Amino acid sequence: MSEDRNTDEARRMLAGYRASIDNIDAALIHMLAERFRCTKAVGVLKATHGLPPADPAREAEQIARLRRLADEAHLDPDFAEKFLNFVVREVIRHHEQIAAENGAGKTG
Repeated sequence: MSEDRNTDEARRMLAGYRASIDNIDAALIHMLAERFRCTKAVGVLKATHGLPPADPAREAEQIARLRRLADEAHLDPDFAEKFLNFVVREVIRHHEQIAAENGAGKTG
């Protein structure tokens, strides 16, 4: 009987954790959507002014900054860097697409 109560309590705890995870996932999606709205505006600005889609110096600064933040948050900095690189690749792809739509070529 005690084992059944322990299992029931474990299932309640699991449901609570899963609800929190679902809320965090939803927040991450909304935050990424907002980030991409901002980076789209950056892409339009760059294309309008003939600036290159990629900015390697800015990307390096961001990687260093996010690695520090990850370390402070006790998150694996390598994971944070991989995540940022994934996002940046997608942003650059968007910027290249915006540049091409505005008559500019790929310039870095």
